[in-house]
Amino acid sequence: MRKKKPVTYSPYRLRRICRKYSFILLGAIIQGCAMGIFLFPNSIPSGGAGGLTVLFHYFFNIPLSIILWIINASMLLFAIHFLGSSSAVGTLFGITITSLVVNISQTYLSTPFSNVWMDMLIGSLILGTGIGILLRQGVSNGGIGVIALIISKYKNINPGKPLFWINGVIFVITAYIIDWRIVIQALVCQWLSTQIVAFLYNLKIRLTISTPAFAWRKK
Repeated sequence: MRKKKPVTYSPYRLRRICRKYSFILLGAIIQGCAMGIFLFPNSIPSGGAGGLTVLFHYFFNIPLSIILWIINASMLLFAIHFLGSSSAVGTLFGITITSLVVNISQTYLSTPFSNVWMDMLIGSLILGTGIGILLRQGVSNGGIGVIALIISKYKNINPGKPLFWINGVIFVITAYIIDWRIVIQALVCQWLSTQIVAFLYNLKIRLTISTPAFAWRKK
């Protein structure tokens, strides 16, 4: 039996991996700050997973960071089983960092604003920035999007349609139990954050080795 050669990584590949996980770390920190400082304290769902997180916290008083991690990790297991293990490690790393940052930010930080709509505006913009950075690295921010991708794969439909309906149902349930204003706030939050995600995801970033500068242009 032939012995398998040990897996080796070139310095270039190691640099690429370190850079990728540095951006995942950055995106996860930004996403966690948006949730923990601006959105969750006002019971504004950041998405379907955020809505479920708010609901479980409301009923069982479990820390938001723990619920968020459990929900996202559960969705990740579905993704590995139905969609394959590609980018699973990066996604798990990202949602773990996000959950830790949510816990830390809720403990030590607070919003500088006293208006819930201002919190929603700033939180949505920051959230979209974090998600956009994560998606550019080929990892998911977790959540209900995994279920939408599974439905899309087996029903051969655009994932946006099941994602809209699943998130919509969760938003309505959350609003019915906690406050009906959450529906409007959640929808506005989703629209603003997705605009930022689309903008960042469609940007082309070039980094030249000779000059330490970024060149930004549309794809």
